[in-house]
Amino acid sequence: MAGTAKRIFHALVVVCVIGLGIGGFLTLTASKPKIKKGRPGKPVPLVRVIKAHARSELLVIKGQGTVRPVREMDLVPEVGGRVIYVSSSLVNGGEFKKGEMLIKIDPTDYELAITLAQAKVRSAQSNLELLEEEAAEARAEWEMNHADKPEVAKNPPPLLVKTPQIQAARAQLEAARAELRKSLLDLERTELLAPFDGRVAKENVGVGQYVRPGQALARIFSIEAVEISVPLERDDIGWICVPGISPGVGAGSVAKVAAELGGIKTVWRGMVARAEAKIDEHTRMVNVVIRINRPYDKRPPLVVGLFVDVFIQGKKIAHVVSIPVWALRENNVVWLVRQGRLVFSKVKLIRIEGDEALITEGIRDGDMVVVSHHKVVTNGMSVRVEQVSKENSR
Repeated sequence: MAGTAKRIFHALVVVCVIGLGIGGFLTLTASKPKIKKGRPGKPVPLVRVIKAHARSELLVIKGQGTVRPVREMDLVPEVGGRVIYVSSSLVNGGEFKKGEMLIKIDPTDYELAITLAQAKVRSAQSNLELLEEEAAEARAEWEMNHADKPEVAKNPPPLLVKTPQIQAARAQLEAARAELRKSLLDLERTELLAPFDGRVAKENVGVGQYVRPGQALARIFSIEAVEISVPLERDDIGWICVPGISPGVGAGSVAKVAAELGGIKTVWRGMVARAEAKIDEHTRMVNVVIRINRPYDKRPPLVVGLFVDVFIQGKKIAHVVSIPVWALRENNVVWLVRQGRLVFSKVKLIRIEGDEALITEGIRDGDMVVVSHHKVVTNGMSVRVEQVSKENSR
């Protein structure tokens, strides 16, 4: 009996423990808060933005070109002969002044020609005077012989008063005088004088050399001014003043020319002079000509043939915003963030300069411009922002 009672006791203890466990579980279950079922929220994307700053800006149109002389010519004699003098300046790179004698041809033959021409003039003059004296005597004798006939006395025969001979003599005198003038001109042409302040590009003459009329002896160019032909896009022409193309009759836009020579960077001031006659058929660009006066006054000079950078001062814009070019989306749309939402804004693009796009409409001062790239975006979507500097917006 004792063993049976013991087993019953153990069973009751087990039942009590199980009951207490079930009761505690039910109590805990009843006090647990109910979990509400729902869909998880969408994550808000993070965009990188820069702050837009509106300002007034003086546009500068940039270009490049090669320096070329305004005037360049071959030094050519108009008479032939042996060269007896060549200026020390007449060497490649030599510099000379206007009126300086560069080459002299032996003038002996031309001085003799002047002497002969002078003799012909004196002979023709003497012949004419002799004929005029003879004609005067013949007229006087005719008038005396026909004194009773006044009408006849006034009109002697032309051959009698040597009218044709006098006309021929006068023509011979004019021809002799013309020959003398030509001889004097030929003598003057034995000296080849510099037509302008300039430099020598190349020379091909020496003392003792025989030269012919029309033979190129040297290539020279003026240093009074140089020009630079700068190819520009057709849209760029609207931002500057080009005489002959832009409306009005004002002077051309101011330009600065920068170049480095011998490790020294120098800047010259110039003006837009004109545009070349035709648009380039291959590039469809307009060649604008910049003129710089006295390019050799500075040291180092603006040497002919130098490749230079050109900065042309354009129009002033009252309100312009500069943004990175990668922030400009398709069809000239910019993404802005306003009040935590993405806004698609259509903008007016006036030009692109390097990595910057210049905008005049569609962006306000202080707007947050999105510079990061995202595959899927919608107008009005919520976004988080991370502001960065323009330098770190790439």
